[in-house]
Formats: sequence, C-alpha cells, structure tokens
Amino acid sequence: MTPTSPETPTSAETPTRPASTTRTRSTRRLTTAQALVAFLARQYTERDGRRHRLISATWGIFGHGNVAGIGQALVEAGNGIDNGDANAYGNTNAHSHSDWNANANGNSGWNGNGNGNGSRPAPRMPYLQGRNEQAMVHAAVGYARQSGRLSAHAVTTSIGPGATNLVTGAALATINHLPVLLLPGDIFATRPADPVLQQLEVPYAGDVSVNDCLRPVSRYFDRVTRPEALIPAALQAMRVLADPAETGAVTLALPQDVQAEAYDWPEEFFAERVWPVRRPAPDAAELEAAVRAVRSARRPLIVAGGGVRHSGAEETLAAFTAATRIPVASTQAGKGSLRHDHPADVGGIGHTGTATAGELARTADLVIGVGTRYTDFTTASGTLFENPAVRFLNLNITGFDAHKLAALPLVADARTGLEALTSALAGRGYRVDPAYETEYTGAKEAWEERVEASFATPDPTARPTQTQVLGLLDTLVTEEDILINAAGSLPGDLHKLWRARSRDQYHVEYGYSCMGYEIPAAIGVLLATEARTRPRPVWALVGDGTYLMNPTEIVTAVQENLPLKLVILQNHGYASIGGLSEAVGGERFGTAYRHRAPDGGFTGPPLPVDLAANAASLGLHVLRATTVDDLRKALAEARDAEGPTCVYVETETPDTVSGPPPAQAWWDVPVAETASRPAAVKAREEYDRQVAARRRHL
Repeated sequence: MTPTSPETPTSAETPTRPASTTRTRSTRRLTTAQALVAFLARQYTERDGRRHRLISATWGIFGHGNVAGIGQALVEAGNGIDNGDANAYGNTNAHSHSDWNANANGNSGWNGNGNGNGSRPAPRMPYLQGRNEQAMVHAAVGYARQSGRLSAHAVTTSIGPGATNLVTGAALATINHLPVLLLPGDIFATRPADPVLQQLEVPYAGDVSVNDCLRPVSRYFDRVTRPEALIPAALQAMRVLADPAETGAVTLALPQDVQAEAYDWPEEFFAERVWPVRRPAPDAAELEAAVRAVRSARRPLIVAGGGVRHSGAEETLAAFTAATRIPVASTQAGKGSLRHDHPADVGGIGHTGTATAGELARTADLVIGVGTRYTDFTTASGTLFENPAVRFLNLNITGFDAHKLAALPLVADARTGLEALTSALAGRGYRVDPAYETEYTGAKEAWEERVEASFATPDPTARPTQTQVLGLLDTLVTEEDILINAAGSLPGDLHKLWRARSRDQYHVEYGYSCMGYEIPAAIGVLLATEARTRPRPVWALVGDGTYLMNPTEIVTAVQENLPLKLVILQNHGYASIGGLSEAVGGERFGTAYRHRAPDGGFTGPPLPVDLAANAASLGLHVLRATTVDDLRKALAEARDAEGPTCVYVETETPDTVSGPPPAQAWWDVPVAETASRPAAVKAREEYDRQVAARRRHL
C-alpha cells in the first residue's frame, strides 16, 4: 500500500530549493522518540473520500524504559507542560477531547507556532494516562473498533513487566483484526552494561529480550536498534495498521538508549502521508462462480461476521437480502449487521446462537460467509452444518479466511463484494422460494416469544436474574446506546437474546473473549464517540469475576470525567465456567467465590467482598439495586448521568422457565476419557455421542 499526498502543497508549504542543480537536503535534528511522535502525528487514513488521523492519541505508563524517550517527546508534543517554549511540535496547552480525532481536512487538530521554516504548524499528539498496560491496549482496541479501524491509538510502556503486560492485549487486537500501535521500551542497543535491570538473559542469543514475546501476537514487529532504522520500520508499521487484510497489533520495540539518541532526520520523513484503505473488488471468474452457486441454492443462509461492520457494509447487506430474501445469521462480531427487527435477521449463530439460526444452518445447502473467520463457536465445533450437500461461499478480504471449509472464495471487500454480487444476480431473477421465507420468518417470531419470556419480570420485588437485567436494559436503550462485554455467561445470553438496534450497538469481544476488556474498551469507545458528537450512552457489563480481573481503568474514566455506565452483576463466582464445569464432569470445582469449607472445598459462605464499595473507592458514583424495581430506576438514573456511574446488583440464579434458552448447538470441550467419579463418566458418554457428529467440509 503506497501513501498519497493529502493535498497539493501551497508555495508557503513547499521548502525553498537552491537554484543550482545540486539539491540541498533539509534535515531536522531530533531524538528518535521525538521523530517518531512527529511522524505519527502526520499519518492519515482515507476511505470513501473521508480522511482520519491514523494515530490520534498515545496511551502511556512511564518507567525507566520510556520516560526519557517517548515520555519526553510527548511533553514536547504539547501535553500540558508549560515550559514557556512553543516549539516545533506545537503549543503546550492542555489538550481538549475534540482534538483526539482531528482530521486533515480542517485545522482543529493543528496547534502551535510551526517549526520556523515556513511549514504548517505541527499537529499535536494527545496523551492518555493508563493504570495497567493490558488495559491500555484494550482501550485502544475499543477506540479502533468504534472508529471503523480508520483511526487508532498508540500505547507506550517501559521495559520488562510493562512490555510483557502488553501481550494479552496484543493477542486480542490481532485475533480481532483491530489496529493498535505498541511502543514498548527495550534494553540498551549499545549494551553499555550487561545485564541491565529487567533484562532477560538468553545464553544462546544475545539479541533476545522479553519484547520478543510480542512477535507471535503482532502482525508486524521490528526492533529499532539505530535511529535511522526508524524510517523503514515506521513506514511498514503504518502500512500494516491501515491495511484491512493485514491489520492487528503492530509492535515497534524501542531500546531506551536509541529513544534518546539524536539524529538528523530528512524533512520528507515528516511530510503528511495518507494511507488509502482499500476496497478490493472481486475477481470476475470468482464472481461468476459465486453467482452460479447462489442461483442453484434452495436453502441458502448468510453468516455475517465482523467484516461486515469493518467494511461499513450493513446497508449493502440489507439491499442484498431485500433482493434475494436470503436469511442472515450473525456471529458475535457480526451481530447488528441487520437490525433485530429486520425480516431477514434470524439472530446469532452457533453454540450461543438462536434456535432459528441453528435449524437453518443444519438444513442449509449453501452457506454464504461474509467477513467471518468461522470459529468453533460459529460452526459448533464442526457439527452445525449437517446437510450432506452443503457448500460454502466465502466473501472475505483475506484469502486465508475466504478459502476455509473448502469454500468457493470471493476475495474482496465486504461492501464491494456484496454490491458486485447483488448487481450480478439482479438480471438473473434470483430469489428464494416464498415457502422458505415464510418458514424462517415464522421461526423468528417464535424465538421472539422465548426472548420475551426470558426478559419478563413478573415480581418487581424479587431479586433479578441476569437475563432480567438484560430485559430491563432492553426497555431503556435506544439506537444511541452501546453495550460492551467480552467474557463469562453474558456473551451467550447477549448473542441469543439482545435486540441490536444499530450497527454498532452490540460490542461483544469474542475472538479472544478476554476477561477485563469491558471497562477499558468502554473508555476507548467513549473517546471515539466524543470526538465526533456528544458522548453516547456506553454500558460496560461485567460479572464479579471479570470485575476483579481488571477494574483499574475506572480511575481513568474518573480522571477524564467520561460518562461510563458500568453494570456489575454479582453472582459470587465464575458462573459461566461453573456451568461448563458441571457439564463436563468437573462438578463446579474451583469456580465459586466462597470460603473454604472444612472438607477442603470452596463450599462455605460467600466471600464478604463488597464490589460496590470498591467501585466507589475508585471514584464512581454507585447505585445499588436489590430488586427488579430498584434496578429499573438505577439503570434509568445511570443512563442520564453525566459522569462515570456504576449500577451494582446481586443476581438470582434463574430457573428453567425464567432463565435463558439452553445452548442450541454443541461446543467441543474434551472430557476425561477415564474417570472414577460418576459425573465425569456420564459427561464422557455425552461427549462421545456429540463428537461422532463432527465432519470435515472438504
């Protein structure tokens, strides 16, 4: 991908050239860190004629590995330290949130007095203060997802534990194809003392540091061991971040001595660059094969994945279904591709999906995957698509995913590919049989009755169940609201039951299903929405297990006065894994938050942990709810709150009537092949029965 110039420079912006044929090279003397920050502030993406700052802010926690390098460079970039010197990076006034997503089409993101050579004033690089390195990456990922992958954040850390704490967040970003730039400090490149603090000594390799842990979870990795090596490394990093087929975590490991080393940088390095975000069209032969496959299908089913959202293809998908009447099931990342009340939307698919989507998948003769990776939750571990004649047609921007399940590949951008497929089918009169349409719309209506039963609250004085909490939210939210979740039993309930009202309302991270993602991701989403308009209501839904994993960024929300709406559901343990443990013969061992009993198990009284008090101690305004009525009022108050607010509720274990519908498809979690305890023996029998139905699609 080659960047283009954002606009033709005016004469005032064009460096003066000597009259002779020998061109004088213009340079700027900066440290490596200063040069990197100046470079990042001038990078843009462009798609469909709209331009965005590629790196709009930098998260950071400082230690000896980055405080004198990137930390000092961010001060120079104008982050609220008044040293009386408005330098080449811009003025020193504290940033406003409106600068965080400034684009190149206006000057709202440009501050300062310029660099003294007649060029345009330097754009600022806002700084965001985090509390946990992993959480900073989650916040950056939430921002990138809400920004449509067109704008991202950088994350800087010290060396050692600060760097290795990035690994989980990097894995989440890469698995979900979401861009984030990681800038961990590294050990000395010049090795003046060996070993230094936090250095990993590897006897067989002198050039290995703990940052190498980031290699397998990064889409691009480079260690900048000389200042001049930053130039190709930084350009490659931007290429990957802006490439929709390649994007994910990008790591530039920065030795602490190199960060502070000065170099004469060519002025061209700091020119504005615009990285076009491609919309590749399908190959003509692949498109014709796809048309033939669709026209021959009698029971086709679309599986909409995250690629629909990343491409902004929701309206195109709706137009395709309007023309063909093919039903649409969605993965966790694809939910919201169609509104819940669209006639063709049949809900979530796979282990956590609806009965409607599950039955259609079992009988489908053509599965049209649009922007999906086909994880084991989607395919029910290879048991869902039962029709012996089933074939797959995969529209995906990456060839790797387009060829899965021995599919006919249609390698293209989701929106461009759907437009081409719609146009190619238009003149050939394809539409599913009316009886098939009647079948799935009737099944959809029946499923909605099950949703209503799960959401019902017949006793307003009772303690609510988890699904009743979701039901109360369902009555409260509008298209503006955004729900964020990642782990526990909530993703299953949400995928089955939640009624997505807009393309970005449903934000469930299930590629990595990382406990602790929700709170920092909500902060990132709030920053992304605030940059465009007023903040939208953003709800982070967490269980007590997830909350205890990573509550630290509550402090960041308070610091920035972001109107985070945190809902803590207290059920005294790992409810999701407890249920899975019971199903696979583990007897819920080690999954409850209870005192240790005399027999050695954790079966005593619940632990006296007050998560509401903890949240309040971190600065949240906390609303406690004990009944359905209390919760209804608390959620309404939280939605209207202008500052960060928490709703805390202890949930009741549901019965078979009021609880969520059970899993509609299998998921492979191997069970002990030999065991003495009856629970495990019985679970293995069921496992053997289920696994026998698995097939490879060849």
